[in-house]
Amino acid sequence: MTLCRRCAIRCNIERVYGNDFTAPSQVDAPAEDDPGFLALLDDEGRVEPRDAMPEAYRKTLVRQIAQHAHSEIIGMQPEGNWITRAPSLKRKAILMAKVQDEAGHGLYLYAAAETLGVERADLLDRLHAGTQKYSSIFNYPTITWADMGAIGWLVDGAAIVNQVPITRCSYGPYARAMVRICKEESFHQRQGFEILHTLSNGTPAQHAMAQDAVNRWWWPSLMMFGPPDDASPNSERSMRWGIKRHSNDALRQKFVDMTVPQSHALGLTLPDPELAYDEASGHWRTGPIDFTELFEVIKGNGPCNVQRMAHRRGAHERGAWVRDAADAYAAKRAARTEAAVA
Repeated sequence: MTLCRRCAIRCNIERVYGNDFTAPSQVDAPAEDDPGFLALLDDEGRVEPRDAMPEAYRKTLVRQIAQHAHSEIIGMQPEGNWITRAPSLKRKAILMAKVQDEAGHGLYLYAAAETLGVERADLLDRLHAGTQKYSSIFNYPTITWADMGAIGWLVDGAAIVNQVPITRCSYGPYARAMVRICKEESFHQRQGFEILHTLSNGTPAQHAMAQDAVNRWWWPSLMMFGPPDDASPNSERSMRWGIKRHSNDALRQKFVDMTVPQSHALGLTLPDPELAYDEASGHWRTGPIDFTELFEVIKGNGPCNVQRMAHRRGAHERGAWVRDAADAYAAKRAARTEAAVA
């Protein structure tokens, strides 16, 4: 990253958080068990960019927010694949708006990550190098138009369940970014439901297309919440710090309980012969989830891992001229400011 771009980023952050903004990495970080820090979290307080925070807390936030941001921009690909093939002008316009929303979500989240003393370009370099991850769900292909409905209903539905609690995250910039993101994801979920409802109540072929899409996306959507609690190494500490509010299994169960009645309204069947309502607990119980598939996709062995990253790296390279132009503009503006002061 050039010096001009670093200065421009720092300037933008200062405008938001004040000219006395100091990146967390530049202050004395308290220990993880610092009584004052833990008391703030216990009191449901918010940690802000200028506050001292444990280095492990900061690194955990960087990892989670970066992965979230990467997921938003990689997630544009499977749906963008259908913009030119949408069945009507109305559907095309709605899908274009949705993909644009995802780009905006990535922007909010990268900006939130920057308040932790990291730089967006460095995060993207780590994504392209494979040292930072994105959600495994986006490594599956979108084969038919019904996949747009399944992604909206299931994938965005799972995202809402996962992300609404983050609006109460202990780190202020992340929590505030999630408020708008969750509102827009709610629209995306309703749009996906409407697509599937139209197909399900259409011709037999359209109904079959919708059912096929649900069959393919159901289990990957359940895996979006991560591994089971006893195999999730980061959850306990994230929950203790207020970054995460609920465990993976609790969020997954909430999603199942929300989605099953919706599937009945759609007239579609969820592909789980063991799915049943448990009267004693009041929850819908699924059959066993094969997390082997999740771990393989995370390792890079999913159906579209290579394709997604190749496209992402190519897009980044093709956009170099835009970044160069931004550098030149920033340098020109800085020179004018210096001249005016002199």
